[in-house]
Amino acid sequence: MCELAGVSRASFYRYWGQAAPREAEMSLRQAVQRAALAHRFYGYRRVWAEVRREGYAVGRKPVRRLLREDNLLAIRRRKFVATTDSDHGYKVYPNLAQHLELTQVNQLWVADLTYVRLGAEFVFLAVVLDAFSRRAVGWALGRNLDASLPLAALRMAIQSRHPLPGLVHHSDRGSQYASAAYVKCLEGIQAVLSMSRAGRPWENGRCESFIKTLKQEEIDARGFGSLEELGQHVEEFLEQIYNRQRLHSALGYRSPAEFEQQQASAAGASGWRPAAMLLPHYEERATQEAR
Repeated sequence: MCELAGVSRASFYRYWGQAAPREAEMSLRQAVQRAALAHRFYGYRRVWAEVRREGYAVGRKPVRRLLREDNLLAIRRRKFVATTDSDHGYKVYPNLAQHLELTQVNQLWVADLTYVRLGAEFVFLAVVLDAFSRRAVGWALGRNLDASLPLAALRMAIQSRHPLPGLVHHSDRGSQYASAAYVKCLEGIQAVLSMSRAGRPWENGRCESFIKTLKQEEIDARGFGSLEELGQHVEEFLEQIYNRQRLHSALGYRSPAEFEQQQASAAGASGWRPAAMLLPHYEERATQEAR
């Protein structure tokens, strides 16, 4: 093989000695992330056991280090609803999105983060969706999982949509979304913050479904060698395919752009207003207490 490729044996073994450890660590990291995401309440010991069952000869400390670096260490479930997240100390907001009745765009935005594996590194993707039309209105790619990444996606959404006061922004309660810079940006447009409860990813189901679609139909369908290449394809998929061509069953098998256009025509000059909140459970309780 070396003769056919015109490469000396020494060069081949030198490259293999450098590339093999990096590929092995990437494979281990992916296995650790897969186990942690599949079992959200597993501690590092159970994740370590799952990884060993897959055939990885690794100790507990490397598994715990990878979980800590990727912010996947399990959080103990509390017996009461916490008002603050003890992991980051920022203010945590209640889940308002579950009570909203959406009738227009820019009433509810949902946001989330995910990771993407490239050839030799992990990068991160932040997205913002309009929950009414399922349209991707903001996104950002980066190598660092800090508040600047989702903040870039949020600013893109604000610049493209120009929302009015009263918009509800829903996300998980991660430190990126609870950070002072992110909250200040939302307060600057007079938005209302909403967050999922701990350990309940289904409370941000629209964004979770979008990320699953993006990975299945674009990211996992091909290999990407660099962050720049990934960014070009993600932008093309979101702008040209997902927003304008892909049919959504929740929208009556229309694309987000088509759905928004039809809704705008139907609404006419009625104007925009914030989403209404449906609280039948609390209304019934108040009525019973009054009686």
